[in-house]
Amino acid sequence: MFTAKEDGLLKNWIEEAVKSECGLKNFAKNLRKDYEAVNNAVTTTISNGQVEGQVNRIKNIKRKMYGRAGFQLLGKMVLAKSA
Repeated sequence: MFTAKEDGLLKNWIEEAVKSECGLKNFAKNLRKDYEAVNNAVTTTISNGQVEGQVNRIKNIKRKMYGRAGFQLLGKMVLAKSA
């Protein structure tokens, strides 16, 4: 489904999961609530993974330096780690 990137595969999967007696039944039902967003995530090639990785890196630096550094030093740490 994620590699084929074809529209309609998610809908078919949800229908099969809802009919089955597996533990994914409630998960599949809840996917219907925001189907458009989930379907776009499955079918498009656009990803925000790189952005999320950078945000995670900055949060880790901030966590390490909490209470020990001012904004200027944190800015230097972020820029130094990005090079």
